[in-house]
Amino acid sequence: MIRKRVSLAIAALLLGGAAGACGAISFSPPPHAPESFPEIVSQLGRFGGEAENWVAGDAGCSDPTLGPTAIRFDARGLDQPTPITMRIYIFRNRDAWERRRADVDRCVAEWAEDPASLEFVDRSPYVLAGPGPWGSEFEDAVRKALGEASGTGG
Repeated sequence: MIRKRVSLAIAALLLGGAAGACGAISFSPPPHAPESFPEIVSQLGRFGGEAENWVAGDAGCSDPTLGPTAIRFDARGLDQPTPITMRIYIFRNRDAWERRRADVDRCVAEWAEDPASLEFVDRSPYVLAGPGPWGSEFEDAVRKALGEASGTGG
């Protein structure tokens, strides 16, 4: 009888431990949704960059439908000591990003002083563009920041 109770107690402990381990796995946080512009700026700061002089709604071109997606700002940091005027186009989700990507290219061609020097970072749901060349450390920081901020990509 004692032997049976000890066996039942051990079985209960083993089952409880297994159930607890399964619970830990099923409660891991879900991947995050894409972040807003202030959070993108925060991510850029984490990697050594800075952004200032934000102007929302400035797509830089004659396409009025891109205005609501666009933010113009100045950025610098690391091996990019001179501020660069950049624009980021933030779309609602991956479908909108894919559908509107060619529109961004046409828009950027309107405001770019030297289209051949443009640098782009595409990370759904964002398209970021600015005149280059960028410093390699700065470019790496921008890519990492957008990578972190993009989350699931919409």
